[in-house]
Parts: sequence; structure tokens; C-alpha cells
Amino acid sequence: MREAAPARRWPVGHGDLAASLVLIFPLILVYAIGVLVTNRVTGADLVSRVLLVAVGHDRAAYLIVYAVLAIGFLVWLRRGDRRATLRLDVALPVIFEAAIYAFTLGTVISLVVDRLLGLGITGPSIIGAIGAGVHEELVFRLGIMAGLVAWSAPHVGHRAAVALAILLSSLAFSGAHHLGAQGEPWNEHAFIFRTLAGVAFSSIFWFRSLAHAVYAHVLYDIVVAAAQ
Repeated sequence: MREAAPARRWPVGHGDLAASLVLIFPLILVYAIGVLVTNRVTGADLVSRVLLVAVGHDRAAYLIVYAVLAIGFLVWLRRGDRRATLRLDVALPVIFEAAIYAFTLGTVISLVVDRLLGLGITGPSIIGAIGAGVHEELVFRLGIMAGLVAWSAPHVGHRAAVALAILLSSLAFSGAHHLGAQGEPWNEHAFIFRTLAGVAFSSIFWFRSLAHAVYAHVLYDIVVAAAQ
């Protein structure tokens, strides 16, 4: 009697996706409230845009939706016995490691050294950094990169699929910043820089976890905002 083939799983690299979702959910809630306070929605955040339109930009209804999500999140934590993931001794090493990734990206180091005394962190810049870090990692890494690995691995092999997915998702990540009415004007230097940053975040996502990539992205954007 032949054994049933194992069910195919969504490829998310070496990290525990459920644990990552537990660690980044607090960021999602902070960002959701920050959207109302700053009236600022990041470019990759289609969820908040659609939700605000659906509730007629009613702030109370918007908060109720996220309150329901928070309650559902707590129920999921309890039933799945995932509460331990939020303990400081679990979360802090992830955030600390992500901070190392963020601060060791070469361009950021030069920005911090050159403008260390001219910090410009504001509430909107922090909310924007959280929104970009969460939603861009969910879209370009968990969505596009993992999707490309799942689609191409049976055709080109696992290693080639991962390399191809890192490259293509990074190009898409960089190019998306120049699309639409609110996109930046084309700049070759910015495109190449963001492509390389995309490769870095993709590698962190695949070889560490989604949570590492999200926190590295958030902290990186905060450092860049501080150095401007």
C-alpha cells in the first residue's frame, strides 16, 4: 500500500510562520491606530485603504474591525498555545537580531555617522516605518517571494527557485516605489539601492523568519528617517 504524498506547504524558508505572525501582530495594531492619528497610509497597505473605504472613513467602525481582529488574535493565541512567543525572552532576541541587520546595511551606517546629531524622527515617520515594514514584507516576501518559490520549485529545483524568487521579488519591491500617482520619479540609483535592500530583506525572511524581516525593515526605515 502506497503512502499518501505529504501535503505541499507554503514555502516560507526556515522560520516558523505562526510564531512570526504572533510577533508582528502588535505592530499591525500600532500601525492601524497610527493611521487614524496621522491620517497616513503607506503605499503597500491596500488593506487599510480598502477597509477605510468600506466603512465610509468612519473611525469608530474602523477601530471596531481591528478590535474584533485583536480579540480573534488573542483567542488564537490561547487555543494554539502560542502565548509564550510574546515573552520578552523570546521576542527580544528576534528584535535585537533584526536591529543588527538594520544597522549593518551599509548605506544606513554612513547616514547615521554623517547626521547623528540631526535626528528627525516624528510620529508620522514612525507610523510610516511600521506600515512599510509590515505590509511590504507581507506583500513582497511572504506573498510574492514565497509564491514564486512554490510555483517555480517543481520546474527548476528548490535552490534555483529560491534564488530566482529573491531576485524577482526584489526587483518588484524596488519598482513598486516608482509606480502610481504617488510613486517616486525614476532614479537609477534609488532603484538599484532598493533592489539590493530587497535582496537583503528577502534573505533575512528566507533564512531567518518573517518576523526578523519585518522588524529589520521597520527599524531600518526609522533609522533612515532619523538621518534625514
